Amino acid sequence: MADIIIKNGHILTMEPGKEREFKNGVVVIENGVITEVGEKTNETAETIIDAHGGIVMPGLVNTHTHAAMTLFRGYADDLPLSLWLQEHIWPAEAKLTDSDVYNGTLLACLEMIKSGTTCFNDMYFHMDETAKAVQETGIRAALSYGMIELGNKEKADAELKEGSRFVQRWHGKADGRITAMYGPHAPNTCSREFLERVREKAREDGVKVHIHVLETEAELKEMKEKYGMCSIHMLNNIGFFDSDVVAAHCVWLSDGDIKILAEKGVNISHNPVSNMKLASGIAPVTKLLKYGSNVCLGTDGCASNNNLDMFEEMKLAALLQKVSTMDPTALPAKEVLKMATVNGAKALGINAGMICKGAFADVIIVDKNKAHMRPFYDAASHLVYSANGKDVMTTIVNGKVLMQDYKVLCMDEMKVIEQASIAAENLIARVVE
Repeated sequence: MADIIIKNGHILTMEPGKEREFKNGVVVIENGVITEVGEKTNETAETIIDAHGGIVMPGLVNTHTHAAMTLFRGYADDLPLSLWLQEHIWPAEAKLTDSDVYNGTLLACLEMIKSGTTCFNDMYFHMDETAKAVQETGIRAALSYGMIELGNKEKADAELKEGSRFVQRWHGKADGRITAMYGPHAPNTCSREFLERVREKAREDGVKVHIHVLETEAELKEMKEKYGMCSIHMLNNIGFFDSDVVAAHCVWLSDGDIKILAEKGVNISHNPVSNMKLASGIAPVTKLLKYGSNVCLGTDGCASNNNLDMFEEMKLAALLQKVSTMDPTALPAKEVLKMATVNGAKALGINAGMICKGAFADVIIVDKNKAHMRPFYDAASHLVYSANGKDVMTTIVNGKVLMQDYKVLCMDEMKVIEQASIAAENLIARVVE
């Protein structure tokens, strides 16, 4: 007997090379894995979920965020980047406690589960608390301690020690839902020597690397002044790039940079909303895809996005490429849907992002019985251009139902919201003291 059977749903498999749709299909789940997908099954299950009127699809994968920054949602908006960081965000982050990060991450997990994200890639501080929140809520995550050493040898040793401790403590925990990574912040906040050490340690430990790269023009100029080359060439010269690297943003790229990223198999996490809000620029996604790069999607933190809705991210990613290239065919719905599912799972090295036999049972059901989802012509188009996070009815991670028919089962929703609100209020009070 199986654990769960989802029936009567419009299924989008998203399986690379074998993409299929079943307008009235079934998905069978056992021991956290999908065991059968098709039009019917002879299996029985303890739990039957009737997905009539719903789109059954892989859970969304958010490949770049800072979950606990939900506490800064709406704080210090509409400011120039340097002012925003130096006078508001960094002073506030300096006051963060373990409890703040735990409560902020719980709120992020709640928001993501309610809006269809089943896995996220996070880099921040007090990361043990982030891991605890992930462990408790049932969501899947790739986590890294954000390391910044600014060329200081003593700080470099301490940062790498903490990054390594976190990897050893959490990699593979929570029934395999947590994978740990190394998280050097960026090429302009970490020295070349430190980045070489991180690269070596990640290979030694067999884990991936999560880093910000060329998010701003200021970084581009700073790197050229310091090294006589941009971030991409510096990282390439030290052998940093490989298919185990997730590079967030990648906005200020030359054609040569794009070729290097593609040749090295680097995974690019595109964050369109954050890039627009901070006026960082427009990443050349269509060119990256043309060269064969694995491009996925991320929201960034709530301080520079304000929500963690990956449906909104998909729509704006598609529209931004169309208007920036003046080509309405750029980044079509099916391509951006891949970015949010199977491409993201590939970047993080998890067997998810698709509905097929043997994949992790990370599945969501999106309600199409809404005014803005009718009439119904094309599932991918509706999911990218019409749907939003509030249309997610059911969220399943690792074969466990975390939300069903809009009811969150894995945490006390109102308690999480209240605790995070109190934490944010107390945090900002400490900042302005």
